[in-house]
Amino acid sequence: MEIKKGIAVSPGIAIARSLVIDSEDYRIPRRSILPSVKVIEVKRVRDAFKKAVAELEKVDSGENIAEGKIKDIFAVHLRFLKDKNLRKKITDLVYNELLTAEYAVSTTLRDIANHFASVQDKYISERATDIYDIEKRLLRHLLGRKREDVGHISHEVVVVAHELSPTQTAGFDRKFIKGFATDAGGRTSHTAIVARSLGIPAVVGLEDVTRNIAPAAMVIIDGNRGVVIIEPDEPTIKEYQQHAIEFERLERELDALRDLDAVTRDGVKVELYGNIEFPHEAEMVIDKGGQGIGLYRTEFLYLYSETEPTEEDQYRAYSEVIRVFGNMPIVIRTMDLGADKFTQSRRFVREPNPFLGLRSIRFCLQNIVLFKTQLRAILRASVHGDVRIMFPLISSLHELRQAKMILRDVMEDLDEDGIKYNSNMPVGIMVETPSAALTASILASESDFFSIGTNDLIQYTLAVDRGNERVSTLYSGADPAVVNLLRSIIHDANKAKISVSVCGEMASEPEFVMLLLGLGFRTFSLAPPMIPEIKKLVRSVTVESCNIIARKVLMMSSEREVINYLRSAAMKVLPEVF
Repeated sequence: MEIKKGIAVSPGIAIARSLVIDSEDYRIPRRSILPSVKVIEVKRVRDAFKKAVAELEKVDSGENIAEGKIKDIFAVHLRFLKDKNLRKKITDLVYNELLTAEYAVSTTLRDIANHFASVQDKYISERATDIYDIEKRLLRHLLGRKREDVGHISHEVVVVAHELSPTQTAGFDRKFIKGFATDAGGRTSHTAIVARSLGIPAVVGLEDVTRNIAPAAMVIIDGNRGVVIIEPDEPTIKEYQQHAIEFERLERELDALRDLDAVTRDGVKVELYGNIEFPHEAEMVIDKGGQGIGLYRTEFLYLYSETEPTEEDQYRAYSEVIRVFGNMPIVIRTMDLGADKFTQSRRFVREPNPFLGLRSIRFCLQNIVLFKTQLRAILRASVHGDVRIMFPLISSLHELRQAKMILRDVMEDLDEDGIKYNSNMPVGIMVETPSAALTASILASESDFFSIGTNDLIQYTLAVDRGNERVSTLYSGADPAVVNLLRSIIHDANKAKISVSVCGEMASEPEFVMLLLGLGFRTFSLAPPMIPEIKKLVRSVTVESCNIIARKVLMMSSEREVINYLRSAAMKVLPEVF
């Protein structure tokens, strides 16, 4: 028996024989063509794009995709395949440089994939997988090869592979494919999103699992703890069979809370919203009992094409989400680009210290045309529901006033064009920097609401890059400096009589929820799968007990003391979660 630890990306337990899938990796040598055949070679490229589009549109209409609510992931692939600039770039290489169609496709898409993969931000770097998936799809049509098919499987298996594309994962038959494990991958990859949407237990980032698992070996995949057990003994199998039963019971118990309010035992109501990246995730928030969207990240629209999205592209994406929620609140955050998140037409430019450089609202204020296009789309969509706009990484009152001035300019333009919008749309900011936290009383005077982005607030407060493994252990929301800033922010927001929510990872972590309730927070925005769990915790505590916890924490002097105390308190309330 061998135990391997990876990254848990989709909860659940799978016990079955392994199906090891060989990686599909085409190595295309650089080869030249004769001038007399360049027109034929260009036609081969165009035909490959047409076939890939037709193939993907067929996949996109499949039953699993509809049920999994993951259409937008494949819409991104389609948008790439239909991008005229991308096709022109490839055909120009063939026509002008006299290169083979295969090489032109491979080198162009790998350049794009390498650009994504080199970015420090984990979410962006994992988008390279999507580009490789598109490359392989085109090369299969050019080379006449077919992807290894798992559609013939007629017995229960767990899939083991170096890496899986979103398309492969979406094509899995849930009746027979009970889980998967991969060498590569991360929490925010599209493959992980698909796995969660389809309810397939998955562990990724195992590094060498494909070398350690023989075909048809018995394997346990624990998607809750991020563990893969190879050739388990009989007692271990029985133990995990019991774990699976307990997990299913907990899932049923949590799902039963969907239509119940998040109300503490002493009658205090808490609002739970969802954080989303893509429009398809909106329905997941509803399914999990969310009351709206507290953070709609809009960067995905900018990161998958050679050109920026048009106003109409953005309007359609925002409107799609608004239609799902009706009159529930939708908080749309303006683009958080810059630093390590640049569009293809604005190639990544290295800065000495990118996270202290041109990013978020600073990037918007130096790219007014891009900013105004997004603001127009949001304003136009605002007539369809309860839309609120939020500016990220505000660090001073001057930045807030500049952003609001541009917003007013866009409103005036819409008035001149006779286009309707909600002129009273609430305008808020993300409090993510110590400067914003320390001047919250000033910023509150010109904001309709605050949303605390704890991920960046912790990073900037503690001067810790959480993506740097050498110092990531120093990154913690339990640090007394962070706790005191949170108390200060909500004090100033309450004094100004504006609403304030927590939308970072702290809102998704059970051990922090009682502290946040005790500090006075009543609105949380979190990853959709975590909504039922946090709702259960809220319904299991009293605000009075949370106030006691907060007072004790505020007297503590070390991060270790705080986190041990909070975990102990949370385990007493929800032992089954831990």
